[in-house]
Amino acid sequence: MPSTYLAAIQPMLWIAGHTIVIYFFLIFLMRMIGRRTLGQLSVVDLVIIIVMGSAVETAMVNGDTSLQAGLVCAFTLLVANRTLAFFVVRSRRLRKLVVGNPMLLVHNGKFIEDHLRRAGLTEEDVMEALREREENKLDDILFAVLEVDGTINVVPRRAETRRTKHDVRDIQVAPDGSAEPASS
Repeated sequence: MPSTYLAAIQPMLWIAGHTIVIYFFLIFLMRMIGRRTLGQLSVVDLVIIIVMGSAVETAMVNGDTSLQAGLVCAFTLLVANRTLAFFVVRSRRLRKLVVGNPMLLVHNGKFIEDHLRRAGLTEEDVMEALREREENKLDDILFAVLEVDGTINVVPRRAETRRTKHDVRDIQVAPDGSAEPASS
């Protein structure tokens, strides 16, 4: 009886293992591709994501299209995602590795070319984000920041007169392009 049980469960363990490996592989790939893809999906990006889902599905379930295989795969993805989220919230180092940090793209009305290149963005991409926020002149921008979710937030110069918990004048830019408020 135990060997029959083991023979029945072994394929499901393989499916769980494949699912976990593919889950972390895709997170790694998406992290390497950059935030532009996440924040500004083009038609090509959307097609790639859909096709990628179809391509890895067969590998995750090890060719088994049974209901049990699908349930094991879905359960494994949810548990892996919840576990990763648990550790990301508790570890600043892991959060930076998996999620990243905001990146300063414009500072005092000037593009930061190195950061644009690293983010895979063009000046036109940033100008489009400015126009979406009804800001037409680069000179009127104090900061433009590429957030970890791929959105670009803009702080116009007129915001310079307002004080916040983390004053925008005190933002420090790390060599990797990330922007964080100065430590108090």
